[in-house]
Amino acid sequence: MAKKKELDNMSRLNRIHPVTNFFFNLLFVILALACFLPIIFILIISLTSNDVIRREGYQLWLTAENFSADAYVYLWGQRATILRALWVSVEVTVIGTVLGVMLTCMMGYVLSRQEHKLNNFLTILIFIPMVFGGGMAASYVVNTQILHLRDTLWVLILPLLVSSWNVTISRTFFRSTIPDSIIESAKIDGASQGTIFAKIVLPISKPVLATIGLFLAFGYWNDWFQAQLYISKDSLRSLQSMLNSIQNNVEYLTKNPTAMLTSATDLKRNMPQESVRMAIAFVVAVPIACIYPFFQKYFISGLTVGAVKG
Repeated sequence: MAKKKELDNMSRLNRIHPVTNFFFNLLFVILALACFLPIIFILIISLTSNDVIRREGYQLWLTAENFSADAYVYLWGQRATILRALWVSVEVTVIGTVLGVMLTCMMGYVLSRQEHKLNNFLTILIFIPMVFGGGMAASYVVNTQILHLRDTLWVLILPLLVSSWNVTISRTFFRSTIPDSIIESAKIDGASQGTIFAKIVLPISKPVLATIGLFLAFGYWNDWFQAQLYISKDSLRSLQSMLNSIQNNVEYLTKNPTAMLTSATDLKRNMPQESVRMAIAFVVAVPIACIYPFFQKYFISGLTVGAVKG
């Protein structure tokens, strides 16, 4: 009876007042709209006639009078350039995410084992880059003069492959979630560290794998700076780098005319500049946004790693 009364009291304390619940729901709706409406706004602008944009500015509503698919028709005409850049982005994102998750989780697992002799030294070594950085000049010299990565696909992958923050997240997950008794039992049965990690640790580590994978995928997919800094070949330019080039110089695509228009001058004159910018931004944003809902459950679990549990 006393236990039931105690549970009722706890339930009453944890109960949210209907008015408070309403304002919480309203706040979440506003935040969701703040994230979702820009994508809709970009789509509307990309489907708006360039003449209307030039004459009246951006339109919040799409009507039959201002509707135009010229931007997407234009992008379809430039499909060789767009698809080449899209393939580079997909290739870099997939390779970088897979390798990054593997290396990050391996490092995090090693740091989570307190019996490791170099645990303290490696922890300090991982922590230092979170506070101090070598700077852009040092990174540029290392990547171009020492590693000779300029104008290669690896220069888009290796600089973003492992971060101290991701290693810390994985270490915290392994230390707080993987019981030491399981590791000790596997060792008694004669399993090596590689076998323990591959067959015992990884299968029960989906939350941290999904979290690190999403962080890396977002970082690689949205990155344009590495390409701007190290890539001079158009065949290695990513979709995001191409978008940034268009934002800074709308004549970028005029330097890559395809068979649709024979002259760069005609291409520039016929290009719906504003709507093309928004169309490419929409093309860049949608694929990565569609992936997130499939990993949301694991992503949320991974972000709460190390939280105090009742």
